[in-house]
Amino acid sequence: MSIIDHWTGWQGRLAGSSDQSTVTARPIAAEIVDLLSVPQGAWADLVGRAIEPNGFYHPAWARAVAGHAEGKTGARVLLAWDGPARHRLIGLLPVVSAWHALRLPIPVFVAWQAYSPLTTPLLDRDKADEAARGLMIAARAAGAMAVLLPHVADTGPAADAMRRAIVSLKTGPYTFDRHQRACLDATQTGDAAIAPLGAKKIKELRRQRHRLADAGEVRFRIAAPGFETGAALAAFLKLEAAGWKGHKGTALANKPGDTQFIKTAVTEMTTAGAAEVATLSVGQKVVAAGILLRHARRGYFFKIAYDESLAKNSPGVQLTLDVTRHFCAATNIDDVDSTAVSGHPMIDHVWRGRLSVADLLLPVEPGWFAMATFAALIGARRLLRGAARSAFHHMRSLKGQKP
Repeated sequence: MSIIDHWTGWQGRLAGSSDQSTVTARPIAAEIVDLLSVPQGAWADLVGRAIEPNGFYHPAWARAVAGHAEGKTGARVLLAWDGPARHRLIGLLPVVSAWHALRLPIPVFVAWQAYSPLTTPLLDRDKADEAARGLMIAARAAGAMAVLLPHVADTGPAADAMRRAIVSLKTGPYTFDRHQRACLDATQTGDAAIAPLGAKKIKELRRQRHRLADAGEVRFRIAAPGFETGAALAAFLKLEAAGWKGHKGTALANKPGDTQFIKTAVTEMTTAGAAEVATLSVGQKVVAAGILLRHARRGYFFKIAYDESLAKNSPGVQLTLDVTRHFCAATNIDDVDSTAVSGHPMIDHVWRGRLSVADLLLPVEPGWFAMATFAALIGARRLLRGAARSAFHHMRSLKGQKP
């Protein structure tokens, strides 16, 4: 769809301003385009100016997903520019239809979640309100009546700006499934971050590390960009494929397209200083590995894999402790999102900070009845999916399998 230049009429309603001169003095342009056609330079520049980080909407990551990951194609992107000349990109949100994301035939855009456990939009820190308004303009012009942000950091400045963009509509927003997931306060020392585990647990983990060392020197390493990163990522893929995810068919190595996505994304992002691969080795053998992302002053613990034959000595937890110390030693990281589910049995005990996450349904035009209907359908869909997932994990537990 071509650029939509809106600085009169209903944009004034979205702006929440009765003073049309205020709106017309600051024109913006909005459009919706295919993800792979977004100008990469403008996108990368916005990443550096975002009011709130989201490493999963980095162009190297998102383009690799869209270009390679199986079943993850078809995303479009809502864009907001600082004016009709498109000199500066100020807002970006990848989306798919509600039918694509939820199998619901409703006119709602859903923020893209393809290998993205966070859907916080990228908004220019100096023009956050204009950017948020522009994204909603683009959504409405493309035929949507609402935008759903699943797993958005709902207390952050980006979500606040999105709420302000629709305040004058006096409809919604609706919030679903607000919960907290583990995060790390990286401004403290590594020892301080680990201390809440308690002396007894720390002593046990130290004993397990000594048992690992019986087979060779235990070493933690952050792979250098280039060949070393490639080797570390190959070790990660091998470990993941050999474990329960590989048996279930959800390991990245199970599908050639997913393998290509992670190789492409990690290679490009490590070169840009936006990703790292961490490994824990015993002698010459890698026994645990993790993929870490960075954006602004926030880190992300995206994935971890470990040698399940050594589970009694907790190689995954050992790696997590080393990753904790690594991030705490970094002077350019304030906090780290675990990207894990709420109540995760491992990371929730190691990282005691919490990030508030929710699904946020935002209208782009008035109509309380339509919004209430959409909210009810989405809520029912979530309940059914949750019930099916619980039943699946229950059946696995009855068979003695790891969920």
